[in-house]
Amino acid sequence: MTDYRLLNSQLLSLVQGVPHRTANLANASALLYSALPELNWAGFYLIEDGILVLGPFQGKTACIEIPVGKGVCGTAAKEDRTQRIANVHTFPGHIACDGASNSEIVIPIRRENTVIGVLDIDSPVFERFSEEDQIGLEEFVRILEREVFSPRTGSPDFQ
Repeated sequence: MTDYRLLNSQLLSLVQGVPHRTANLANASALLYSALPELNWAGFYLIEDGILVLGPFQGKTACIEIPVGKGVCGTAAKEDRTQRIANVHTFPGHIACDGASNSEIVIPIRRENTVIGVLDIDSPVFERFSEEDQIGLEEFVRILEREVFSPRTGSPDFQ
């Protein structure tokens, strides 16, 4: 069982006051990948010109572009709602960037109430992500929204 209070505290200590989005997201994905068991991918897709584009991640190579509304990531972005999928092979329109992935959780990232990207985490284990994981990871994303994507952070590499 993951201690999300500790994980989220570690994230806050890594990103608070650091004005570099790419570096913050790289550290956030590394933190997730090392702290959560049974993962094969953890990272970010950010919306550029209406398409989710691969951002910092840990794991195997990944799809570079995902249309908003397509696959688990695109659905989370379009519906502005977390997608916790126990078996990705039953998800209509699933995009298999890695055939070894069997479950997935995707959490929208917002800036000023607009979805600007997603946190995507994949596992080779069916039903890997619980409600507790969802709650903890949604708080993880809220920290990123506040500390990395907020207009007040002034990140020089935020577009």
